[in-house]
Amino acid sequence: MKKRDTKKRLSSKSASTLRVEDRVESVSSEKESRGEADEKSSYTDLWFDRFLRYAAVDRGLSPRTVEAYGRDLSLLGEFLEQRGTATVERLQREDITGFITFLDARGLCARSRARALVAVRSWMRFLLDAKKIQIDPTQDVVAPRFPKALPRTLRFDQVVALLRAPDCNTALGLRDRAMLEVLYGAGLRVSELISLSMDSLRPREGLIRVVGKGDKERIVPLSEAAFAVIERYLAESRPHLARAAQGRTTKNQVAKQPVASRAGRSLFLSRRGAKMTRQNFFDRLRQIALVAGVPAQAVSPHVLRHAFATDLLEGGADLRAVQTMLGHADLATTEIYTHLSRTRLRETVETRHPRGRSRRSGAGGLS
Repeated sequence: MKKRDTKKRLSSKSASTLRVEDRVESVSSEKESRGEADEKSSYTDLWFDRFLRYAAVDRGLSPRTVEAYGRDLSLLGEFLEQRGTATVERLQREDITGFITFLDARGLCARSRARALVAVRSWMRFLLDAKKIQIDPTQDVVAPRFPKALPRTLRFDQVVALLRAPDCNTALGLRDRAMLEVLYGAGLRVSELISLSMDSLRPREGLIRVVGKGDKERIVPLSEAAFAVIERYLAESRPHLARAAQGRTTKNQVAKQPVASRAGRSLFLSRRGAKMTRQNFFDRLRQIALVAGVPAQAVSPHVLRHAFATDLLEGGADLRAVQTMLGHADLATTEIYTHLSRTRLRETVETRHPRGRSRRSGAGGLS
């Protein structure tokens, strides 16, 4: 994966506007030097592409987010072309509401339509900052409503079964156990987990440094038990996996790659001595679930993140503290776990309490 250059965040809106204007003027100059008229360029070739470059470089959004924005804006471009809206300056509220209807006719669910509107709103803010439009046509558009589904999670006994499933007497099993301990013990996203480096660990302080969405760093506590597994992995398993890279050649068979060139400072390595990938870990997790006797279709890295948050809240953790550890920008995103926690408590009462619904069936009434 190519390293992404990051730039310093802008300290004020005026600075952000100036930067966007500079970028637009630069691209416009390039177009003029090639004899191309700015107004005749398509949405996708010009303003969409400018916005996506801005989102990736200046805002530092993740590649997956930029890719999703690109798909949604491509649909908008298709709709506007059919509608005959020639330039961005002529965009009106009716174009946006018509686009939402267009997506509905395409069979997109309410959640997908709402996500597309988020992409369009971001694009409009970019056009406003670039002074290409004067009024945001999305400002009064109501996003499609959809019921918020509670995140899937696991019972604590299922989490314990997953943690105990890997065979720690093997290099891969010990690595898997260490990855599970960090994933559940710190509530990381899978992208954050595989991006951890040797320098991310602070064992004396019981902390790890995590780089999350938008290259935002946060410090997350990790238990002594988890660090004990990591230390054993570093001593016994990682050196063995790193040696697997020795003697391997590049695709062009040009020269042998030394260990450091493949493993680098990545904390978790594959059997080939390279940095672990999302798909590799996902596949390993499904195999671990089968060994643990947990339904494989119910397990994913994000489900363990949900379990981390839910178990913390059920244990009495402060909501703000959980928000910080998860790296959520908005507290409302974290609050959904309080609903999940209450749902699990209700289920416990229903199944465990003597007067619970499932236990009083057939018991008869009070005499």
